[in-house]
Order: sequence, then C-alpha cells, then structure tokens
Amino acid sequence: MVAAHDLKSGMTFLNGERLLRVVEANHHKPGKGNTIMRMKLRDVRTGAIFDDTYRPDDKYDQAVIDTVPAQYLYQMDGIAFFMNNESYEQYEIPVEQVKAELLYVLENTDVKIQFYGTEVIGIQLPTTVVLTVTETQPSIKGATVTGSGKPATMETGLVVNVPDFVETGTKLEINTQTGDYLKRA
Repeated sequence: MVAAHDLKSGMTFLNGERLLRVVEANHHKPGKGNTIMRMKLRDVRTGAIFDDTYRPDDKYDQAVIDTVPAQYLYQMDGIAFFMNNESYEQYEIPVEQVKAELLYVLENTDVKIQFYGTEVIGIQLPTTVVLTVTETQPSIKGATVTGSGKPATMETGLVVNVPDFVETGTKLEINTQTGDYLKRA
C-alpha cells in the first residue's frame, strides 16, 4: 500500500480496477481546509490522461511493473511488434497504447516491455535517442546556440524545437522524457 502523498511521477498504482500511472503530482493547500493531492494521471490500459484529486492519507495498492528487454521490429495494421531479446518471443501492442513512445523509436531500437502480471502495458524508452532531421527551415548564417530556435521534424514524425544552425540530415540526440533537443550526435 502507498499513501497518495507518496505517489511520484512515473509510479503506477491501482484505483479499483483501474491501473493508473502518475504523470504529475502536486500538493495543494487551499486557503481553508486540508491539503489535497492534485494529480495528472494516465490510464495505462486505455491511454486516457485526466486530472484527479486525492486526500494525502488515502492508500492505494502500488502496481508491480516488470520489464523485459526487447527490440522494436515494425508496425502494421495498428499493431506494434516487439521481440524479447532473450527468448525471441514476440509481443504485439496496439499502436494507440504506445503512440507517444513510438515517436522516439526506429525499427531495431532496444526498449523495455512493461508487464503488469502477464498483461503487456507499455514500453520503457532509453533516456536519449539519436534521430535524423528530415525537415526543417534552412539554417541561418551566423546562428548561435542561443536564440529562439525553429521546429524540426525527425525521421519518426516527432517535432522538436532545435537551434537555428541545425540543417536537414543532421543527427540529433533527443531526451525521451522531455522531448527536448540535447546536442548534435
């Protein structure tokens, strides 16, 4: 059991039959009354994101999430296919369930498949990935790292704000947690 005030971003817990992952958690002390926990939650099974409030001393069952090293193979007919790196067993995950994560992975990228019991619930990405810019505005001569930047479309369809000197075809290191450009690869 875990108290609501101990829930942190990334933790998964059960609320009734719903398997929920904390996206954001904040303590909120209104002018009058007791402290409440404001949370942005993601329903792991449906992918729906919603806001909810909890009393800090409410208790929930923390979900034990196991991970297995796997490789992203391909997607077809709304299904993403992954292969266990150790047993070569294949897993099928609906694209809708992992749409955000697939913006960071190319075919043959190593990821971790997340399980709740025997149920496949998602994928865990590496902290950073290297992707190639497929479309961006022309670079500006004399541009420096500082500046407002410009949008760049990566080979997976991900759009990232990059410095003005970045050109089409450049390989960039991207943070998968924030979606931010880190550096040229």
